[in-house]
Amino acid sequence: MTAISTNNTASEMVRSATSTALRVAARELELYDTGDVAGADEVFAPDVIDHNPATEAASGIDGMRASIAAVRDGFTGTQHRILFQQELPGGWVVLHWRMTATHTADAFGLPASGNPVDINGQDIMHIIDGKITEIYHVEELLKLTQQISAGAQQSK
Repeated sequence: MTAISTNNTASEMVRSATSTALRVAARELELYDTGDVAGADEVFAPDVIDHNPATEAASGIDGMRASIAAVRDGFTGTQHRILFQQELPGGWVVLHWRMTATHTADAFGLPASGNPVDINGQDIMHIIDGKITEIYHVEELLKLTQQISAGAQQSK
């Protein structure tokens, strides 16, 4: 049960992970960086439980695909850096991450701003047989909307 502090990208962590669970956890973030919606099938169980779904989000893997697509479609240059990871007993993994990107298209109901974004988040995932079966996640959504909206008042 080793805790690892790092500042590696999700892709770097996928390549250097010391266990299947840590590799799957890093791969989940990498999907958001690459926009690889089809990759959700290799990472998530079909009946994955998202304990913090977006309002009106689809359930199961369809909701995860929609979330990946929303980030892919709304942002460019998306990069997740894993700041901390720990594998816990029973297949649980905890990640603390940082995402940077540029808001270049409609996302989360807000029109493209061209603004850079920089937020942190945490994921707690239950991984069984190489697939995420449950996920709890918290993102700095207020900070994200503030960064997206920055400058909007001046342009009116």
